[in-house]
Amino acid sequence: MCVCYLFRSAAEAGPHDILKLYNPKGNIINISPSLEPNSPNSCYKLEVVAADCNSDPLGAELAGALGFDLSSMEKRLQSLEKKILFEAGETPAVVYEMKKQVDSFREKLESVEHLSWLGLFKDLSEGTHKPSPFYHKRTLRKTREECEHVREKFLQMSSLEVSEEVRQYLKTPTFDNWQWEDAEIMVLLQVMYTDLDFIATFNIEPEVLQQFLFEVYRRYNNIPFHNFKHCFCVTQMMYGLIWLTDLRSKMDSVDLLIMLTSAVCHDLDHTGYNNVYQINARTELALRYNDISPLENHHCAVAFEILERTDSNIFRNLSVDQYKRIREGIIKCILATDMTRHNEILSKFKFILPAFDFTNKDHRDVLMMILIKVSDISNEARPMEVAEPWLDCLLQEFYNQSDVEKLEGLPVTPFMDRDKVTKPSSQTGFIRFVLLPLFIELANLFPCLEHHIIDPVRKALDYYTEMEKALEREKKNWAQSENAAKSKEVAVGRQDSQTEAGPEASKPDIQ
Repeated sequence: MCVCYLFRSAAEAGPHDILKLYNPKGNIINISPSLEPNSPNSCYKLEVVAADCNSDPLGAELAGALGFDLSSMEKRLQSLEKKILFEAGETPAVVYEMKKQVDSFREKLESVEHLSWLGLFKDLSEGTHKPSPFYHKRTLRKTREECEHVREKFLQMSSLEVSEEVRQYLKTPTFDNWQWEDAEIMVLLQVMYTDLDFIATFNIEPEVLQQFLFEVYRRYNNIPFHNFKHCFCVTQMMYGLIWLTDLRSKMDSVDLLIMLTSAVCHDLDHTGYNNVYQINARTELALRYNDISPLENHHCAVAFEILERTDSNIFRNLSVDQYKRIREGIIKCILATDMTRHNEILSKFKFILPAFDFTNKDHRDVLMMILIKVSDISNEARPMEVAEPWLDCLLQEFYNQSDVEKLEGLPVTPFMDRDKVTKPSSQTGFIRFVLLPLFIELANLFPCLEHHIIDPVRKALDYYTEMEKALEREKKNWAQSENAAKSKEVAVGRQDSQTEAGPEASKPDIQ
């Protein structure tokens, strides 16, 4: 008898109900014949989480929200699979690999063990507060309820001890941000400030740091890419670079505090539209900052709005001179993230590199700008399963901007136009002409980074180059198929015309 049928019988569930099975630790596990026997002391928990899902197919509402027709997609996938099998004679290895990845992703979704590293179990109950994952259904600014919900969870977790395994993982570029919720991310940011000894060195009270991190979270918006998770990724990469390059022995704590805090604040209150749009649309920010890095100036201003509040001013116990130096450094770092200054900053770094001197303040300032730039655009240095979803988020934001530009009659930003840009084409040029030259220069100063950030970027370039070639082949084949179909239609049309006209139509005229 089928195991699923036995569980349905035990739960008195119908054939179309959805069941969830939890192990004694509270983690979701698969219902399968390989389940270990339980006992009175180690009971499984069986739960019916959705009734009669046949009448409303699972995922149909989500698919509808995204404009997908699941039925036609399934039929198309089945026909494509048959076509591949027919043409290749066997299922290609790449298809098996894709299925393997899908199975792996499903198992990851069905297990929450990897989310228990903080020393606590997830609350699996359905709360009343559940923001939509679709950005077009969320308000740009976080709601008060949303913020309070995350704040409460963060404060509950903030006193928990983070394992040494996670602390070490946090120092690596392979860190997977997608495993962590916003409240947990705030705990991890707190760990960074603690493990770099900022709490003790600068007399930062724990409750003030927590309030600062919460205010930062609150001021990042609900947009696809430049959101709080991006803030964390940039900060985590900066944190990792500090450890990988042993900057603690080369630069003082004030510089390290500037770099980490700049990363935390570098995109505050980003609305998903870049400087080009701000200037062309003559937005309030563009007018306020005279078209000079309007977004980056705004991010700085919001950061110091937060730091002006006593309860969230992590620098409140510093001297006037220390604060002045930190403010100057944060402004310099955040303004350096404006990509229109990329060549200027990289040229400065290349010029001083042969005789780089850590005791020279000007040299250190340029290095700090290079480090935040590297951190800001470092997604492709991460494992592909972490990096690629970020590219999807970025393209979603880009396409949205180009759509708005078209609607408002503004110049359309070329690399954001959904009618001209593909996923691989958006990356190959960027990696080849922006990422690699920048990363290589940094690795010239710190050779240890070759393995950590340059090798993964080269692999990413190969990956997207192959994807681009595959898309070109598919486009060419599609065009050939369309031409062949049109030629066939013309031939059939002529034949039908002759048939309708009768045999007399085919006789030649005799004068």
